[in-house]
Amino acid sequence: MANGHKWFAALYDRMMAGGEKGILKHVRSHIVGGARGRVLEVGAGTGANFPYYEASEARTVVATEPDPYMLARARRRLEELHLPIELQQAPAEGLPFADESFDTVVSTLVMCTVDDLEEALREIRRVLKPGGQFRFYEHVRSISSLGAFFQDVATPAWSWLGAGCHPNRDVAAAIEGAGFQLREFRRQYPVPNIPPLSVSRPHIMGVALPN
Repeated sequence: MANGHKWFAALYDRMMAGGEKGILKHVRSHIVGGARGRVLEVGAGTGANFPYYEASEARTVVATEPDPYMLARARRRLEELHLPIELQQAPAEGLPFADESFDTVVSTLVMCTVDDLEEALREIRRVLKPGGQFRFYEHVRSISSLGAFFQDVATPAWSWLGAGCHPNRDVAAAIEGAGFQLREFRRQYPVPNIPPLSVSRPHIMGVALPN
């Protein structure tokens, strides 16, 4: 991730354009719009979430992104939006912040690409204040054995094409294993069950509270 994925970053917004006009618009409005206090966004990508903070109760927003090419595009978006968001290059597994320093952590379509899922979630748990919220939207491992098998088989090629994306991760179980309680949890199927799109089904959305 430190070297980045130049061509994936260049194509990302175009690939996501249809989703951004549809379901992702509503997802980002709910997940990001519900942020409050001092907010940390991990894996900001090209900054697709940034406009939605204006409708939130966020007091300050800090966003991290490890990929230098994604980060450059996020910086350009910030300049266009004129929003007071602090942007830093950092991986989710090594957040450069003090313990219990944020009221909200936001993650959207990030946990599939982190190098170490468990460590990333431990870091999110570490920087959250008691009573804080981890607000997330992720695509995850299928709950059907056939779907999960297909994801496992497809993951090596999918990961190579998709900047390290692992569609077969059970992110919900990992969140609970990192010391969170799942709240407002929903499992959705916004992507058609047609290969290769079926690899990225289902999606989960929710709020997790630290135990």
